[in-house]
Amino acid sequence: MKFADTLKTLPEFAGEKLVLTDASGAEVATIANAPGTAGSFRVYAHLARQHGAINSEAAAEGLAIYAEHTEDATQHPGKHPNIDRLIGLMLSGGTLNVRIE
Repeated sequence: MKFADTLKTLPEFAGEKLVLTDASGAEVATIANAPGTAGSFRVYAHLARQHGAINSEAAAEGLAIYAEHTEDATQHPGKHPNIDRLIGLMLSGGTLNVRIE
């Protein structure tokens, strides 16, 4: 299934932005709920709700959700930073906490 089709099946979330923090509580990234990043906002919010945080299991699910964009991200590092972050979590085994504001 393509990303756009899968995205339609995910719940919507209220909030202006999603804040990702590391284990020490330091902010590592934000994803705005705005045109251009609203899809990633929705994916990350869904993953956080399902898994409690963005860990390697959540990252694997997220990469499957991003579908064709995941392949593009692996071929063009830096083009899709929100996907690159999930790939990094898969490789490192790290975890990011999520807060919606």
